[in-house]
Formats: sequence, structure tokens, C-alpha cells
Amino acid sequence: MGTYEVPSAGQAETEGEGEGERLINGAAPTSRRTLNSLKWALAIPVLGVVAGFLGQYPYGMWVGVVIALGAAAAAAIIAGGVWHRAGAATLASVAALALPFFAGPGLYELYAKQVGERVHAVVADTGERQGVKRTSELSVCRVVDTSGTVQDLSEQQNCHGQFKPGQHVILFEDPLGALDPWIEALPGDRTVDPLTLGITTGLFLVTGSALLHAGQRRRSETDTVKRSLKRR
Repeated sequence: MGTYEVPSAGQAETEGEGEGERLINGAAPTSRRTLNSLKWALAIPVLGVVAGFLGQYPYGMWVGVVIALGAAAAAAIIAGGVWHRAGAATLASVAALALPFFAGPGLYELYAKQVGERVHAVVADTGERQGVKRTSELSVCRVVDTSGTVQDLSEQQNCHGQFKPGQHVILFEDPLGALDPWIEALPGDRTVDPLTLGITTGLFLVTGSALLHAGQRRRSETDTVKRSLKRR
């Protein structure tokens, strides 16, 4: 019959410590990976929202464009180039690029209607002006408020050709005076368009989820090489 040697107390303690170290070292990288993934999953869509809102300011459009392009590029580089998840990288970068186009108008309307002061006004005239592209035409509304102030509002302020000269409207004026007022037909309540905010929320979640998935299932350079060799 074979003999079984009972480990000494010192050996048992050493083996226990080794097993504990393996468990700790295995948990630590997983925890760091999760935190790192969450960081990018929140940072990229938040930057997209900030870019969209900055684009609503008269001189903030170009800053917003730079931030939006940078956020989309970062999503592609992190998820595709660093984590080697091409599908998630494509989805995250496309969603991050589209996010500012909906987040900007949605937050503009939300901010103006919830914080802005309601002011009665009359549409003095309507027309069109040339956009950034010479081939595009944008609707314009000239309004006069109760104080006699005349302002020209565009599609960015909700003038899409739906108003007529002489029509009474409501302006939601920015208390800080940085943004042009938002125009609404009477009665001019503070209800916001749920579609724009819904699309914004959806794009935010898609961007964050794609980055989180890519970060949690990231591949190393070795894994990528092995996969390419198997395909050959």
C-alpha cells in the first residue's frame, strides 16, 4: 500500500496563503477591468451630451463639433484598437457621433421650458435665410415681445415655418441671456417633446452599453494573434 504524508502546519499555512494570493490576484484584475470599463462607458456618452449642448450656443458650435468628433474617435480607438472588439467599437462610435445631434436640441428645449421665463410675443414676419451650406434654406421668424424687443429666431429655436405673421406666441427666455429664446405657439406650456429626449436616452445607453461590453470582454494582443492563426 502507498504511504500518505500528512503536511506539517507550516506547509499547510504556506499552501493556504498561496491559494489566497491566487484568489486575490484573480479578483483584483477583474475589479480594475470593471472600473476601467465603467469609466469609459460613462465618459464617452457624457462628452457627447456636453458637445450637443455646447453646440446650441452662438459661438459654441465649433467647440461642440470638436468634442463630438473626439468622443466618437475615442470610442473607436478604445473599443477597437485597445480592447480589440470591432463590432462594439463600430456601434459605440456611430452612437456617440449621433448622440450630440439629438442631445443638443433636446436639452435646449428642456432647459428653456423648465428654467426660462414665459414672455408673450407676436410674430412680425417670417421668411428664409441661407444656411451654412449655400444650397440649404432655413426658416426664420421675426418676433416682437411685450417690451418691444425684436428678435430673429431660426429652426434652432423651434421656428420651422409653422408660424404666421401676426400670430401670438410664447417665448421661453434664458434667465442668463446666453441662449436665444425658445418659441412656442399658445398656450405655450412647459411640456417637452418626449421623442427627442427618448432618442437621446437611447443613444446614451447604446454608447455606454457597447463600451461596457467591449471592456468586459476585451481581448489581449496574444488572443488576437491566436484567433487570426486559427482562421488560417
